[in-house]
Amino acid sequence: MIDGFAGTILLPGSDEYLMAATAYGKVGRPRLAARPTDAADVAAGIAYARAEGLELSVRSGGHSPLNINDGGMVLDLSRIRDVEVLGGDRVRLGSGATWGSVAQELIEYDLAVSSGDTYTVGVGGLTLGGGIGWLVRQHGLAIDSLLEAEVVLTDGAIVTASDTSEPELFWALRGGGGNFGVVTRFTFQAHPLRGVVFGSIDVHPAALADLLCGWRDVMRAAPEKLNSTVYSTPEFGPEMPAETKVLVCYGGADVDEAMSAIRPLFALPGVTGNDVDRRLFVEVFDEPSAPPGSIRIVDRNGFARDFDDPLIERLTTMHAELRSAVLMVRYVRGALNRVSADATAFAHRDAEVFVSSAAFLPPDAPDSAERRILDDWSVVAEGLTGTYGNFSLSAYPDVFDLMYPPKTAERLRAAKRRYDPENVLAHNLNIVP
Repeated sequence: MIDGFAGTILLPGSDEYLMAATAYGKVGRPRLAARPTDAADVAAGIAYARAEGLELSVRSGGHSPLNINDGGMVLDLSRIRDVEVLGGDRVRLGSGATWGSVAQELIEYDLAVSSGDTYTVGVGGLTLGGGIGWLVRQHGLAIDSLLEAEVVLTDGAIVTASDTSEPELFWALRGGGGNFGVVTRFTFQAHPLRGVVFGSIDVHPAALADLLCGWRDVMRAAPEKLNSTVYSTPEFGPEMPAETKVLVCYGGADVDEAMSAIRPLFALPGVTGNDVDRRLFVEVFDEPSAPPGSIRIVDRNGFARDFDDPLIERLTTMHAELRSAVLMVRYVRGALNRVSADATAFAHRDAEVFVSSAAFLPPDAPDSAERRILDDWSVVAEGLTGTYGNFSLSAYPDVFDLMYPPKTAERLRAAKRRYDPENVLAHNLNIVP
């Protein structure tokens, strides 16, 4: 069906097709899905989509609702999932591998790559958006450990992008998303890691404001091996009461050393208990359920250069008023800040924390309900800058301007004109040539 394609073609009617056509709870209706096995297959798939005039979506782990379409073609990279350990603690990862499977494979080598939080998130999507995860304070973003990438361009060429080969493409790939080519394999510098000390600290939800102030102060003094995120979730019925938790991940297996850094968090206001203990790195990866497709999610996020008391007050006031929102505040100050803002397409290098809020609405909620949520968020956004594309579930009107400062945006547009001038790769947070 596709000339030169040795992978698997999936057509409507099969379970495998449905899996490839689904992303984060949303189901597309593509004409076909193709599962390539290597870069040559990807090139053949792109050529077919272009010849047939089909819209093209690229899927690695399936956690972005932007990676599906109706009537077009999906390139599902899930069969390109190899994990290869090279010399010098380097690892080569297939774009369709998941970060949980990577962590599992690297256990025997006592290695880890700074990545995400979720087991089934794909290597490709997370990396191209930047990659904030449990080792961000120690080792920065996933892209900060990226050495090179194998990329299939929309004209069929297969190139290597690195600091010395296609350097402008390499710059754009690190934060510019899947706009410039289909990355089939990534080579990372992995980091020695024999284990972590990880767990959650339970907090009474009413103490959120005081908790965030104290948590910030502890984290400002904590070693960079200590990574932490505050989650506050609403009640989702009698069996799922409201919860507030401080998650901690200390990047090292020395429990005494870790606990000396973590213990001040146990004394924060509202703390009721914890389950912090030594674990394998693979055990920190969560697997939250995708929301039902009928639920409307109104989400926004941003970075704070200074997580000061006034911002905390606005944030907790918004969260209390929304009632149905999940709030996440992640401390990121550390290695991320030591990379120049123009070194990669991810430019938000001065952040202290990353803030995300996702409110849930029933499908029949009036548009005014969404506007009220966004109005509440706008008060918080006055103290934030930018946005993180990997946590943006829709391509809302100003998302591109928030993701990229003007100089970064213009450089990305120039790269798009060079590597994908016809915008073949448009089912993403799209950069228009």
